[in-house]
Amino acid sequence: MRRPFLFLGLGCVLALVLGFQCVFYVQETQRALVLQLGEPTLPVRQPGLNFKLPFIQSVVYLENRVQFFIIPKTYSLTSDLKTFEIDNYACWRITDPLTFVRTLRTEAVATERLRNIVYSQLRAAIGSKELKEVVYTKRKEIMEEVLRKSRMQAAEYGVTIIDVRIKRTDLPNRTAIFNRMNAERKKMANKYRFEGESENRRIRSEAEMERDIILADATRKSLLIRGQAEARAMQIFREAIAGSPDFYEFSKSLEIYRKAFTRNSKIILSKEDPLLRFLRQ
Repeated sequence: MRRPFLFLGLGCVLALVLGFQCVFYVQETQRALVLQLGEPTLPVRQPGLNFKLPFIQSVVYLENRVQFFIIPKTYSLTSDLKTFEIDNYACWRITDPLTFVRTLRTEAVATERLRNIVYSQLRAAIGSKELKEVVYTKRKEIMEEVLRKSRMQAAEYGVTIIDVRIKRTDLPNRTAIFNRMNAERKKMANKYRFEGESENRRIRSEAEMERDIILADATRKSLLIRGQAEARAMQIFREAIAGSPDFYEFSKSLEIYRKAFTRNSKIILSKEDPLLRFLRQ
């Protein structure tokens, strides 16, 4: 009597296990894809009660609602080399679950991949525009361009990007701007100061070299002229001595008298001394 009840209980348990393995429920906000040995199969299961093969098939649930992600605040550079802070968000939705599962597998991977796509397209679009165009004159055109190019890239993953928007644009921290401007001005001032000092040293060295050249040339000319003058004087002196040796002797004696016989001087000489020869005549 006990064995039939035991078999009946085991059968009920096995039936419940097989029931749980074969039946799954999809929420209204979801879509489900059945994986058979890790490979996705069609069709995509709609909301409600669905069935699958036990043990060899598993279920991947995908969000059917619009999802969004936020790109953290980053710095962007415009074509006129103006830096500003920008943060934005994008809305997206899974439109081809089979392609999505085959390429991205999970929504976390999809979010990261789409964030990179939107961010790169946004930076490229901003980099080709001036700051005033990004802020107000061409903001709509920029967003349309980013959305169109991002949507084209995301289509290969079974995803449609619905919208891309800039939440806020702002200039960087004013203190950082001031410090950067101050550093740039100091760099320029140091550059000009270094160039001025280099030019000053160059001009001074050239002036000193030119001065040394002029002084050396003047010294050479003065020595040459002095030497020529002294040679000419010696020549005239020799000619004068040769022409009148007695007069030369007389003039030299007068010069000696002038230097020797000063007032109140006393000199004792023999009257036969040659120095007194002209005085005896």
